[in-house]
Amino acid sequence: MNRRIQSHISAGFTLIELMIVVVIVAILASIALPSYQSYIIRTKLVEGQTALGEARIKMEQYYQDNRNYGSGSCGSVGPLALPTSKYFTIACTLPSAQEFTLTATSNAGQGMGAAGDYTYTVNQQAAKRTTEFKGVTVSKNCWLYRGDEC
Repeated sequence: MNRRIQSHISAGFTLIELMIVVVIVAILASIALPSYQSYIIRTKLVEGQTALGEARIKMEQYYQDNRNYGSGSCGSVGPLALPTSKYFTIACTLPSAQEFTLTATSNAGQGMGAAGDYTYTVNQQAAKRTTEFKGVTVSKNCWLYRGDEC
């Protein structure tokens, strides 16, 4: 009788036990995958914000040399070339010789949703704003990373 019990115990896993493991793994994956995707998007947001910071520094350097931000478009202002970014398009406007606004707008097809789903700005007073976040129009006086957090 002991041999019969031992052979039954060493037979392996039942189908029910395997299905329970599959369900547990599926639940864990359904929780982990969105968190991971959100993390990846946040790392891409940093690239746009960094590009805005670099462009702002260049604008301030130009201002120190010329006592104005120039006229026309920022790309034609002195040696200023707007930084390039894989995930964002950087644009600049000069309302006057003493003002500028730099804008980073997300590109389509980069794993961040549609074009324009994320839009950040900074101006000559270092005022940071988020005007579009996850495709929703917002008005925050900071650069959003996730939700309503700055």
